[in-house]
Amino acid sequence: MATGVDERPVRIVDAPLAPPAENLGLLSVFKRRYLLKLLVQREISGRYSNSILGVFWSYINPLTQFCVYWIFMGKIMGADKGMDNYPVHLFAGLVIVHFFTETFGAGTRSLLGNKGLLKKMAMPKEMFPVASMLVSLYHLVPATLILVVVCLFSGWTPTWETVPSLLLALGIVMALGTALALVFSLANVFFRDFGSAVNILTNYIRFGVPMMYPFSMIESALGDKAWIYLLNPIADAVLLFQQAFWVGVTPNPEQTAAEHLPENLWMWGLGAFGVSLVLLVIAQLIFSKHENKIPERLT
Repeated sequence: MATGVDERPVRIVDAPLAPPAENLGLLSVFKRRYLLKLLVQREISGRYSNSILGVFWSYINPLTQFCVYWIFMGKIMGADKGMDNYPVHLFAGLVIVHFFTETFGAGTRSLLGNKGLLKKMAMPKEMFPVASMLVSLYHLVPATLILVVVCLFSGWTPTWETVPSLLLALGIVMALGTALALVFSLANVFFRDFGSAVNILTNYIRFGVPMMYPFSMIESALGDKAWIYLLNPIADAVLLFQQAFWVGVTPNPEQTAAEHLPENLWMWGLGAFGVSLVLLVIAQLIFSKHENKIPERLT
């Protein structure tokens, strides 16, 4: 006679409990590429919602910044004296610097800005600084297109160094910007002062790289000590970006590179990229050590 009781054996798994979101750091982020894509699309659409011009602000912002720097630094302060095609020199530096400052600033605010999602969903918390970097990379494309068009109208002659210089500069900024975003977004959860501190730091970055002035001015001022200036990875990224675009629009590219770019720029660039990757690993370790405390601090 059937008793109606399921007598199938129950399987018991003897394994430690695991969190719902597997913690593999940045690897977990790219294992969830679809979720990362949704976050990037959400950030982009949210930024331009209820806006008349929408994505065209990505073109307007770099152009307005360029005009301000060119008028005040180039024309009024005379930074363009003795330089061929100074506007391209300035704009090339401005594009890559803006990519870094936007990645750094938006990444620092990313955890607090998405605390609602962090409380509701189990996902790698590194997802938000990485998404901020990718949004900044998305905004880099319009500015770079403008730069390419300006270079073409200026008689640009690309060389074999153009693409490698461009990619190496982007690699430096992506790695370093993400590393700083990870650390500062974590710190900003514990102490809100870090969000304001980043705004101050980014102001100094614009003057600490050869964007509004040539590197030759640093060599004249520091002499044999000019190598200290090149310890700044963002300065190396700016010089690589200028090597990719600005050098090719001058009448004598070889002479321009010899006068206004440092010797062994490739060595400095590769070294900066290596240091940025090491800092990214260190930032991931710091983030992983303290990320479990983030939810209780998101109040």
